Amino acid sequence: MTAGASLNPVRWMAGVIRCRFDFDRQVDMRLAEYVGATPAETLARFRQVTVSTTKPPLPIAAMLGETVVHGEDIRKPLGIERDYPVTTLTTVADYYQDSDLPVLAKRRVSGLQLTATDGPFTAGAGPRVSGTTLALVMAMAGRALYCDELEGDGVAILRERHIPA
Repeated sequence: MTAGASLNPVRWMAGVIRCRFDFDRQVDMRLAEYVGATPAETLARFRQVTVSTTKPPLPIAAMLGETVVHGEDIRKPLGIERDYPVTTLTTVADYYQDSDLPVLAKRRVSGLQLTATDGPFTAGAGPRVSGTTLALVMAMAGRALYCDELEGDGVAILRERHIPA
């Protein structure tokens, strides 16, 4: 969560090259850099970047998505719910349905009709997948667990696309 707010474009690209375009490896590398010696130190480092405007060379909507998705990655296992503004989630959903950066969302939802049940988001054509905008965003981002919160004929197809090849 803090690395993205600490990496300017040059430093981000240097990390990408150093990790040979393995983004999971880069995430591991950056985690090692930003985790503190104690939980309190890690929290202090996190708080230092909460007002940062530094970011990797990705669109603002992509960075917003990173914040929502990784925030949920932390909250969900802890049972912590967050009530996001539907406009925020709709911005992320609109971006993800038409992009493969930073996640392969566009490929994952290709040929499916996505419909939010709690907001204005709709996209695509084909077998229907409906649910909350948050569940759609998380499923688009590759979080298969959220497929359990979705309905429609396209859910099985979407679930299959989460299985690694």
